Amino acid sequence: MTSPTGTGGRGRFADYGRPRRVDGGLRARSSRGAIGVSWWSRRFLEVLESFALGTRLTRGRAYARAGQVVRLDIAPGTVTSTVQGSRPRPYQVHIALPVFPEQLWARIEAELAGQAFFSARLLAGDLPAELEELFTAVGAPLFPATVTELAQRCSCPDAAVPCKHLAATFYLLAEAFDADPFALLHWRGRSRDALLDRLRELRGTGTKPSSTGSSPRSAGIEPSSTGTLGTDRPAAAGAARALADLPVAPLAETVDRFWLPPVPLPDRPPSLASRPDLLLRQLGAPAPAIGGPGLLERLRQAYRQLGE
Repeated sequence: MTSPTGTGGRGRFADYGRPRRVDGGLRARSSRGAIGVSWWSRRFLEVLESFALGTRLTRGRAYARAGQVVRLDIAPGTVTSTVQGSRPRPYQVHIALPVFPEQLWARIEAELAGQAFFSARLLAGDLPAELEELFTAVGAPLFPATVTELAQRCSCPDAAVPCKHLAATFYLLAEAFDADPFALLHWRGRSRDALLDRLRELRGTGTKPSSTGSSPRSAGIEPSSTGTLGTDRPAAAGAARALADLPVAPLAETVDRFWLPPVPLPDRPPSLASRPDLLLRQLGAPAPAIGGPGLLERLRQAYRQLGE
Protein backbone atom coordinates (compact mmCIF):
# COMPACT_ATOMS: atom_id res chain seq x y z
CA MET A 1 0.00 0.00 0.00
CA THR A 2 1.33 3.38 -0.90
CA SER A 3 1.31 6.38 1.43
CA PRO A 4 -1.32 9.11 0.97
CA THR A 5 -0.14 12.61 0.13
CA GLY A 6 -1.66 16.02 0.60
CA THR A 7 -2.86 18.30 3.35
CA GLY A 8 -3.98 16.59 6.55
CA GLY A 9 -3.03 13.16 5.20
CA ARG A 10 -6.09 13.12 2.93
CA GLY A 11 -4.58 13.90 -0.47
CA ARG A 12 -6.14 11.98 -3.26
CA PHE A 13 -8.50 10.17 -0.87
CA ALA A 14 -10.64 13.32 -0.87
CA ASP A 15 -11.55 12.53 -4.47
CA TYR A 16 -13.34 9.34 -3.46
CA GLY A 17 -16.68 9.18 -1.70
CA ARG A 18 -18.77 6.30 -0.43
CA PRO A 19 -17.90 2.75 -1.47
CA ARG A 20 -19.64 1.39 -4.54
CA ARG A 21 -22.63 -0.75 -3.76
CA VAL A 22 -22.18 -4.51 -4.17
CA ASP A 23 -24.95 -6.90 -5.16
CA GLY A 24 -24.58 -10.31 -3.56
CA GLY A 25 -21.57 -9.42 -1.40
CA LEU A 26 -20.68 -11.27 1.80
CA ARG A 27 -22.55 -9.50 4.56
CA ALA A 28 -21.82 -9.89 8.28
CA ARG A 29 -24.68 -11.61 10.10
CA SER A 30 -24.41 -9.18 13.01
CA SER A 31 -26.20 -5.92 12.17
CA ARG A 32 -25.05 -4.08 15.30
CA GLY A 33 -22.85 -4.52 18.35
CA ALA A 34 -20.02 -7.02 18.58
CA ILE A 35 -19.18 -9.46 15.81
CA GLY A 36 -18.39 -13.05 16.73
CA VAL A 37 -20.45 -15.57 18.69
CA SER A 38 -18.19 -18.52 19.50
CA TRP A 39 -15.29 -18.35 21.92
CA TRP A 40 -12.77 -18.89 19.13
CA SER A 41 -14.05 -16.06 16.93
CA ARG A 42 -14.29 -13.67 19.90
CA ARG A 43 -10.82 -14.73 21.01
CA PHE A 44 -9.48 -14.10 17.51
CA LEU A 45 -10.83 -10.54 17.49
CA GLU A 46 -9.67 -10.00 21.07
CA VAL A 47 -6.13 -10.98 20.08
CA LEU A 48 -6.23 -8.53 17.17
CA GLU A 49 -7.44 -5.77 19.50
CA SER A 50 -4.59 -6.57 21.90
CA PHE A 51 -2.24 -5.47 19.13
CA ALA A 52 -3.72 -1.97 19.47
CA LEU A 53 -5.76 -2.51 16.30
CA GLY A 54 -9.14 -1.88 17.94
CA THR A 55 -9.75 1.55 16.43
CA ARG A 56 -8.46 0.50 13.03
CA LEU A 57 -10.60 -2.62 13.07
CA THR A 58 -13.79 -0.64 13.60
CA ARG A 59 -13.15 1.16 10.30
CA GLY A 60 -13.97 -2.03 8.45
CA ARG A 61 -17.00 -3.10 10.47
CA ALA A 62 -19.35 -1.01 8.35
CA TYR A 63 -17.80 -2.50 5.21
CA ALA A 64 -18.37 -6.01 6.55
CA ARG A 65 -21.99 -5.27 7.40
CA ALA A 66 -22.69 -3.51 4.12
CA GLY A 67 -21.59 -6.52 2.08
CA GLN A 68 -18.54 -4.84 0.50
CA VAL A 69 -16.51 -8.06 0.66
CA VAL A 70 -17.07 -9.82 -2.63
CA ARG A 71 -15.06 -12.98 -1.93
CA LEU A 72 -13.35 -14.64 1.04
CA ASP A 73 -11.14 -17.72 0.74
CA ILE A 74 -9.35 -19.58 3.55
CA ALA A 75 -6.40 -21.82 2.69
CA PRO A 76 -3.53 -23.21 4.77
CA GLY A 77 -1.49 -20.20 5.84
CA THR A 78 -3.40 -17.73 3.67
CA VAL A 79 -6.67 -15.79 3.70
CA THR A 80 -7.54 -13.84 0.57
CA SER A 81 -10.49 -11.59 -0.16
CA THR A 82 -11.80 -9.12 -2.70
CA VAL A 83 -13.26 -5.93 -1.23
CA GLN A 84 -15.17 -3.28 -3.19
CA GLY A 85 -14.24 0.26 -2.22
CA SER A 86 -15.02 3.59 -3.82
CA ARG A 87 -12.92 2.92 -6.92
CA PRO A 88 -14.28 0.90 -9.86
CA ARG A 89 -11.80 -1.94 -9.39
CA PRO A 90 -12.13 -3.94 -6.13
CA TYR A 91 -9.12 -4.23 -3.85
CA GLN A 92 -7.24 -7.47 -3.30
CA VAL A 93 -6.56 -8.41 0.33
CA HIS A 94 -4.05 -10.97 1.55
CA ILE A 95 -3.53 -12.10 5.18
CA ALA A 96 -0.89 -14.74 5.88
CA LEU A 97 -0.24 -16.71 9.08
CA PRO A 98 2.42 -19.47 9.27
CA VAL A 99 1.09 -23.03 9.23
CA PHE A 100 2.30 -25.61 11.72
CA PRO A 101 4.86 -28.05 10.27
CA GLU A 102 3.82 -31.66 9.77
CA GLN A 103 5.93 -32.93 12.67
CA LEU A 104 4.20 -30.51 15.01
CA TRP A 105 0.77 -31.47 13.68
CA ALA A 106 1.63 -35.13 14.34
CA ARG A 107 2.31 -34.23 17.98
CA ILE A 108 -0.92 -32.23 18.21
CA GLU A 109 -2.94 -35.13 16.80
CA ALA A 110 -1.35 -37.58 19.23
CA GLU A 111 -2.26 -35.33 22.16
CA LEU A 112 -5.82 -34.86 20.93
CA ALA A 113 -6.32 -38.57 20.32
CA GLY A 114 -4.91 -39.39 23.75
CA GLN A 115 -7.64 -37.44 25.54
CA ALA A 116 -11.20 -38.63 25.04
CA PHE A 117 -12.61 -35.23 25.95
CA PHE A 118 -10.93 -33.49 23.02
CA SER A 119 -11.52 -36.32 20.56
CA ALA A 120 -15.23 -36.52 21.36
CA ARG A 121 -15.77 -32.77 21.08
CA LEU A 122 -13.82 -32.47 17.83
CA LEU A 123 -15.54 -35.45 16.26
CA ALA A 124 -18.84 -33.82 17.25
CA GLY A 125 -17.80 -30.70 15.32
CA ASP A 126 -16.95 -28.48 18.29
CA LEU A 127 -13.80 -26.74 19.52
CA PRO A 128 -13.70 -26.78 23.34
CA ALA A 129 -12.26 -23.69 25.00
CA GLU A 130 -9.53 -25.81 26.59
CA LEU A 131 -8.19 -26.55 23.12
CA GLU A 132 -6.20 -23.30 23.03
CA GLU A 133 -4.28 -24.32 26.14
CA LEU A 134 -3.44 -27.72 24.68
CA PHE A 135 -2.14 -26.17 21.46
CA THR A 136 -0.06 -23.70 23.46
CA ALA A 137 1.36 -26.47 25.66
CA VAL A 138 2.73 -28.35 22.64
CA GLY A 139 4.28 -25.21 21.18
CA ALA A 140 1.58 -24.51 18.59
CA PRO A 141 -0.45 -21.45 19.68
CA LEU A 142 -3.71 -21.20 17.73
CA PHE A 143 -3.63 -17.43 17.56
CA PRO A 144 -0.75 -15.12 16.63
CA ALA A 145 1.31 -13.92 19.59
CA THR A 146 2.41 -10.70 17.89
CA VAL A 147 1.09 -8.63 15.02
CA THR A 148 4.30 -9.35 13.10
CA GLU A 149 3.15 -12.97 12.65
CA LEU A 150 0.39 -11.67 10.40
CA ALA A 151 1.48 -10.58 6.93
CA GLN A 152 -1.20 -8.08 5.87
CA ARG A 153 -1.42 -6.69 2.36
CA CYS A 154 -4.07 -4.71 0.48
CA SER A 155 -3.92 -3.22 -3.00
CA CYS A 156 -5.61 0.01 -1.87
CA PRO A 157 -3.58 3.25 -1.55
CA ASP A 158 -4.26 3.64 2.19
CA ALA A 159 -1.06 3.47 4.26
CA ALA A 160 -2.85 2.33 7.44
CA VAL A 161 -2.44 -1.31 8.43
CA PRO A 162 -4.99 -2.65 8.74
CA CYS A 163 -6.94 -0.49 6.32
CA LYS A 164 -10.73 -0.78 6.30
CA HIS A 165 -10.55 -3.45 3.60
CA LEU A 166 -8.25 -5.62 5.72
CA ALA A 167 -10.40 -4.88 8.77
CA ALA A 168 -13.58 -5.94 6.93
CA THR A 169 -11.83 -9.17 5.99
CA PHE A 170 -10.86 -9.80 9.63
CA TYR A 171 -14.48 -9.39 10.74
CA LEU A 172 -15.84 -11.73 8.10
CA LEU A 173 -13.03 -14.17 8.87
CA ALA A 174 -14.21 -14.22 12.50
CA GLU A 175 -17.74 -14.99 11.32
CA ALA A 176 -16.36 -17.71 9.06
CA PHE A 177 -14.81 -19.24 12.18
CA ASP A 178 -18.27 -19.07 13.80
CA ALA A 179 -19.83 -20.94 10.88
CA ASP A 180 -17.07 -23.55 10.71
CA PRO A 181 -14.75 -23.83 13.72
CA PHE A 182 -12.40 -26.03 11.71
CA ALA A 183 -11.68 -23.10 9.39
CA LEU A 184 -9.30 -21.81 12.07
CA LEU A 185 -7.41 -25.11 12.10
CA HIS A 186 -7.47 -25.18 8.30
CA TRP A 187 -5.76 -21.77 8.28
CA ARG A 188 -3.11 -23.30 10.54
CA GLY A 189 -2.51 -26.15 8.11
CA ARG A 190 -4.93 -29.01 8.80
CA SER A 191 -8.29 -29.50 7.10
CA ARG A 192 -11.33 -30.79 8.97
CA ASP A 193 -11.42 -34.11 7.11
CA ALA A 194 -7.69 -34.75 7.48
CA LEU A 195 -7.74 -34.01 11.21
CA LEU A 196 -10.84 -36.06 12.03
CA ASP A 197 -9.70 -39.01 9.90
CA ARG A 198 -6.38 -39.00 11.75
CA LEU A 199 -8.10 -38.85 15.14
CA ARG A 200 -10.36 -41.77 14.23
CA GLU A 201 -7.32 -43.73 13.09
CA LEU A 202 -5.38 -43.05 16.27
CA ARG A 203 -8.34 -43.70 18.54
CA GLY A 204 -9.19 -46.89 16.67
CA THR A 205 -5.73 -48.46 16.45
CA GLY A 206 -4.12 -47.00 19.54
CA THR A 207 -0.86 -46.56 17.64
CA LYS A 208 1.52 -43.66 17.94
CA PRO A 209 2.09 -41.57 14.84
CA SER A 210 5.56 -41.49 13.41
CA SER A 211 7.63 -38.31 13.49
CA THR A 212 6.42 -37.51 9.98
CA GLY A 213 2.79 -37.88 10.91
CA SER A 214 2.23 -40.98 8.70
CA SER A 215 0.29 -43.99 9.93
CA PRO A 216 1.97 -47.41 10.48
CA ARG A 217 0.12 -48.84 7.50
CA SER A 218 1.15 -45.99 5.22
CA ALA A 219 4.77 -46.57 6.32
CA GLY A 220 4.57 -50.18 5.09
CA ILE A 221 4.01 -51.83 8.51
CA GLU A 222 1.05 -54.16 8.73
CA PRO A 223 -0.59 -54.71 12.13
CA SER A 224 -0.59 -58.32 13.29
CA SER A 225 -3.74 -60.28 14.04
CA THR A 226 -3.25 -59.61 17.76
CA GLY A 227 -3.36 -55.88 17.23
CA THR A 228 0.32 -55.29 17.98
CA LEU A 229 3.05 -53.93 15.75
CA GLY A 230 5.68 -56.66 15.69
CA THR A 231 6.75 -57.29 19.30
CA ASP A 232 5.81 -53.80 20.48
CA ARG A 233 2.57 -53.21 22.31
CA PRO A 234 0.32 -50.46 20.96
CA ALA A 235 0.50 -47.13 22.74
CA ALA A 236 -2.32 -46.49 25.16
CA ALA A 237 -4.88 -43.94 24.06
CA GLY A 238 -7.74 -42.22 25.80
CA ALA A 239 -8.89 -43.82 29.04
CA ALA A 240 -6.35 -46.62 28.56
CA ARG A 241 -3.61 -44.22 29.61
CA ALA A 242 -5.20 -43.79 33.03
CA LEU A 243 -6.30 -47.42 33.51
CA ALA A 244 -3.25 -49.25 32.15
CA ASP A 245 -1.37 -49.59 35.47
CA LEU A 246 -4.36 -50.26 37.76
CA PRO A 247 -4.56 -53.71 39.38
CA VAL A 248 -7.58 -55.88 38.66
CA ALA A 249 -9.76 -55.91 41.78
CA PRO A 250 -12.53 -58.44 42.60
CA LEU A 251 -16.00 -57.22 41.72
CA ALA A 252 -17.22 -57.41 45.33
CA GLU A 253 -14.54 -54.93 46.37
CA THR A 254 -15.40 -52.41 43.68
CA VAL A 255 -19.20 -52.18 43.90
CA ASP A 256 -19.06 -49.33 46.43
CA ARG A 257 -16.75 -47.38 44.15
CA PHE A 258 -18.70 -47.96 40.94
CA TRP A 259 -19.58 -44.29 40.45
CA LEU A 260 -16.18 -42.95 41.51
CA PRO A 261 -13.29 -42.35 39.08
CA PRO A 262 -10.60 -45.10 39.19
CA VAL A 263 -7.93 -42.40 39.38
CA PRO A 264 -8.15 -38.73 40.40
CA LEU A 265 -9.41 -36.62 37.55
CA PRO A 266 -7.06 -33.87 36.35
CA ASP A 267 -7.99 -30.30 37.03
CA ARG A 268 -10.05 -28.79 34.24
CA PRO A 269 -8.02 -26.03 32.57
CA PRO A 270 -9.41 -22.60 33.39
CA SER A 271 -11.43 -20.86 30.72
CA LEU A 272 -9.85 -17.88 29.06
CA ALA A 273 -10.88 -14.63 30.70
CA SER A 274 -11.79 -11.68 28.51
CA ARG A 275 -11.17 -8.08 29.41
CA PRO A 276 -14.14 -6.71 31.41
CA ASP A 277 -14.56 -3.83 28.97
CA LEU A 278 -14.26 -5.94 25.80
CA LEU A 279 -17.90 -5.41 24.78
CA LEU A 280 -17.58 -1.65 25.22
CA ARG A 281 -14.51 -1.64 23.00
CA GLN A 282 -16.55 -3.30 20.26
CA LEU A 283 -19.48 -0.87 20.47
CA GLY A 284 -19.52 2.67 19.22
CA ALA A 285 -20.08 5.72 21.42
CA PRO A 286 -23.64 6.02 22.83
CA ALA A 287 -25.94 8.66 21.40
CA PRO A 288 -25.78 12.10 23.04
CA ALA A 289 -29.34 11.64 24.32
CA ILE A 290 -28.18 8.87 26.70
CA GLY A 291 -24.81 10.28 27.69
CA GLY A 292 -22.54 10.11 24.64
CA PRO A 293 -18.81 9.32 25.06
CA GLY A 294 -18.93 10.34 28.72
CA LEU A 295 -21.32 7.46 29.47
CA LEU A 296 -19.00 5.07 27.66
CA GLU A 297 -16.07 6.07 29.86
CA ARG A 298 -18.13 5.78 33.06
CA LEU A 299 -19.30 2.31 32.05
CA ARG A 300 -15.71 1.31 31.23
CA GLN A 301 -14.54 2.34 34.70
CA ALA A 302 -17.46 0.49 36.28
CA TYR A 303 -16.65 -2.71 34.38
CA ARG A 304 -13.03 -2.51 35.43
CA GLN A 305 -13.96 -2.06 39.09
CA LEU A 306 -16.37 -4.99 38.94
CA GLY A 307 -13.63 -7.12 37.40
CA GLU A 308 -11.16 -6.47 40.21
